[in-house]
Amino acid sequence: MKKQSKIELKSSKKYVDKQELNLWKRGFTPQAEIWNGRMATVGIGIILFVIALISKLSDL
Repeated sequence: MKKQSKIELKSSKKYVDKQELNLWKRGFTPQAEIWNGRMATVGIGIILFVIALISKLSDL
């Protein structure tokens, strides 16, 4: 007698068209994740620039 697992996982992969990736969609969508990554990268770049600028000005 085999025991069945209580949770069955469905593997449903939803592929997104390449033209759709740059759309601004809200919610838990692949497009939102792409924009989150882009904005995080921009934010990190701005923070590094500000730190470099402050350290340069404090040496004067």
